[in-house]
Amino acid sequence: MKTDQKSILVVEDEEPVRMLIKEELEDEGYKVFTVKNGTEALAYLASNNVDLVTLDIEMPDLNGLDVAGKIREMKKPVKILILTAYSHYRSDLSSWAADDYVVKSSNMSEMKRKVKELLED
Repeated sequence: MKTDQKSILVVEDEEPVRMLIKEELEDEGYKVFTVKNGTEALAYLASNNVDLVTLDIEMPDLNGLDVAGKIREMKKPVKILILTAYSHYRSDLSSWAADDYVVKSSNMSEMKRKVKELLED
């Protein structure tokens, strides 16, 4: 394992999507952790550091935008990438807490490109 390997927390309530994102990012060389909702994400981040968090917006417990805001309140030096099927959130003022935004698609290349860009900043 590379010592400079970047770590990512994937927050996604749908297991098939969560596993696909994990696999795609691991193929790119990242160390990937997964949780199924916002509550688990906040608990994980309370005691662990990662370089980037991918956040679904529509989740059953906490909205991903709320989770992004709470992560910012934790003062964690982490990049946040919103992944959602709904493009209308792009104009939502609460999306300010995210560093970038990707509309989910079966083609993961845009997501992987955004992750790479965010982690190179």
